[in-house]
Formats: sequence, C-alpha cells, structure tokens
Amino acid sequence: MKTVHNELKARMDKTIEALKYEFTTIRAGRANAQMLDKVRVDYYGTPTPVNQVGAISVPEPRTLMITPWDKSAMAEIEKAIRNSDLGLNPTNDGNVIRISVPALTEERRKELAKKAHKVSEEFKVRIRNERRDANDKFKKMEKEGEITADELKKAQDDVQKATDKYVKEIDVLLVAKEQDIMAV
Repeated sequence: MKTVHNELKARMDKTIEALKYEFTTIRAGRANAQMLDKVRVDYYGTPTPVNQVGAISVPEPRTLMITPWDKSAMAEIEKAIRNSDLGLNPTNDGNVIRISVPALTEERRKELAKKAHKVSEEFKVRIRNERRDANDKFKKMEKEGEITADELKKAQDDVQKATDKYVKEIDVLLVAKEQDIMAV
C-alpha cells in the first residue's frame, strides 16, 4: 500500500514540475531563454530545438540573443521564430540574431492568461488521472485480498487528499503566473 502512495506522490510531483516548466515557456513581459524552448528549427531536414543550434542569452531584460553554432542556419532560426506563436520579430546582423521582446498589449496579456489557464486545466486532468490509476490499484489489491475494505476506504481517502493538495498547488501556480503576465 505504501509503495502505491509513494508512486502516486512521485508522479504528482513530476506533474507539478512539468507544469512549472510549461509556465516558463509562456512569456510574460520580460525576456527569458525558456520562451524559445518550443520553437523548432528545420536544421538539415530535422526539427531541432533552438537551444541545440545556438547559444541563447539574455543581455538585457527585454532582449534575447541567439549565437548560432552554424552560421548557415541563421535564416532557418529566424524563420522558425517568426512562424512561432510567440509574436516575436528577430533581426539578424550576420553573426547573431537579436530578438526584442516588446511590452505586451492588454489583449495579448489576456490571451496569455487564457493559455496559462488552459495549461493548468490540462495538468489538473493529469493529476486526476493519477488519482484514478492509484484507486484502481487499490481496488485490485482489495479484490485479490491484499487489503481489507476498510483499508481500501482509507487508501482512497488518502489519495483524494493528495489529489486535492496537488490541484490546489496548480491553482496557486496559476495565480502567480497570471499575476506575472498581467503585471505591467
């Protein structure tokens, strides 16, 4: 029984970490290198993450700089960033690609807040799926006589408490991200 609870907690912790990472890819008003994590460059016919074709740095709070390792990939990097849903316009000086991160409009802030809300809902579903899987394991254990009906009830109550705790943590992370997005 203990191992099922430990596995559940570990999987839910991983889900929270994945959500935190996902939130870093949703841009707020400042530049950060994770903004480009989902951008894929067509590098010799293979979709490759930007951070694998060049070094990304943040020289100023509203500027990203990409120094490609292969100068012949500059046009593809530029194209990939332009075509992404980030709303960024890169400039190429022949050696590096600079991306000025404009201040967000009110409308864009609301769009990003909606996106953050949608992402948080997807992660809540993942948490609930973990709850279902754990409860199924406990029901199977009871069916096979490994635990009693009372132990099953207690185990399910513990699983629900863990689920509530993690869903609440997602809500806290969402509020923080929304505040970050809406801050001018």
